[in-house]
Amino acid sequence: MPKGLDILETIAQLSWEDLPNEVRQQSKLCLLDLIGVAAGGTTTRLSKIARDYAVLDMSGPLPLIFDGRGGSVAGVAMAGGMTIDALDAHDGFNPAKGHAGCGILPAIYAVAQEVGSLSGRDLLLALTLGYELACRTALAQHTTSPDYHTSGAWVAVAVAGVAARIMGLNRTQTAHAMGIAEYHGPRSQMMRCIDHPTMVKDGSGWGAMCGVSAARMAKAGFTGAPALTLQTEHWQDLGVDWLILQQYFKPYPVCRWAQGPIAAVLDLKARHKFSSQNVAGLHIVSFHEAVRLGQKNAITTEEAQYSTSFPCALALVHGTVMPQHVADEALGDPEVQRLSAVLSMDEDNYANRLFPLQRMARAEITLHAGDILKSGWFEPKWDAAAPPTQGELEEKFHAYAGPVLGQARSDALHLAVMSLDKTEAQPLFDLLSQPIS
Repeated sequence: MPKGLDILETIAQLSWEDLPNEVRQQSKLCLLDLIGVAAGGTTTRLSKIARDYAVLDMSGPLPLIFDGRGGSVAGVAMAGGMTIDALDAHDGFNPAKGHAGCGILPAIYAVAQEVGSLSGRDLLLALTLGYELACRTALAQHTTSPDYHTSGAWVAVAVAGVAARIMGLNRTQTAHAMGIAEYHGPRSQMMRCIDHPTMVKDGSGWGAMCGVSAARMAKAGFTGAPALTLQTEHWQDLGVDWLILQQYFKPYPVCRWAQGPIAAVLDLKARHKFSSQNVAGLHIVSFHEAVRLGQKNAITTEEAQYSTSFPCALALVHGTVMPQHVADEALGDPEVQRLSAVLSMDEDNYANRLFPLQRMARAEITLHAGDILKSGWFEPKWDAAAPPTQGELEEKFHAYAGPVLGQARSDALHLAVMSLDKTEAQPLFDLLSQPIS
């Protein structure tokens, strides 16, 4: 694709042949990871409430992800986004301090099912386009707005653009769709949910719902104010520099800001061979936002996921953090609660300067015997600069999807995703739409 195409032209004309091989492969890995997290997310109360609400108040003929009951396009997108967001294990983009794929995938799934035929390549292309639109919209919004808004705010604009492409909207309609989505997008303040962890989380489901609604209204003739985030310098390399390649993946289902501390305490545990019962004190030094993850006595999975102390305690007890460790029914473990209660935190100017492009943390552990163990600086695993291997992401997918969907269905989903560039999208959609038995 020639350099310099404008945004609307790129939305309309981007083709599978324009994507470098590494971008094509990355789109499959992002899709596989999102599906695995969605499977895990269905076990949460958040997801059940969202899906029940979509069926009750946003009814329609389209099957919800991993549910089978019918919803409208907007309802399917909303419930799917909230289901993935319910388990904080999905990919993200450091400069935006948020997540693109979480809202993009369920929106594509919803719109594509209503439109009908969609090739596997077109699905992967739409997902790739969604990442490119979302990440640049996020950069533009963070530059032009003083508040740190949830991902739903900028995902809504990207969803509107991708939905417009799938629905065949013209340039004018697409511009209006993205303008509507920007105007009505959920500009919710992220740090409010960090300070008070609840089910509102990152706004991804609301952003997906807003974006598909904006595209559908624009198709009917509804007009929107121009999207200001599309008028910045962040779009000059669209179609040239592929931001989908700059996503991080999460090894643990908790906020990314807590994953540097997890890496630090696990390093100390591995090097010094102590058990959790040997730990008398634990101190974490990191950047300001990580310190704001201050929930210690987690009684809901949302509180456990938006905490620094609780995941560090889980890591010391279990040697890792898995979905079952942050489930509501697992949060009463007395050893985890003890360690979470004794953890203290401080912010550091060095870590603050590097955030958000780097999320640095170090740990200091005091043992009952009197030893004081100190780590160096750690970043979260699986950053874009040191990404996971395909095998590691496939192992994560099966660890999340297998216990929920069963081995056979997980294997079928894995195969369907990795062969999408040679098939239609509908077989994958059929696997996604089946209820969990």
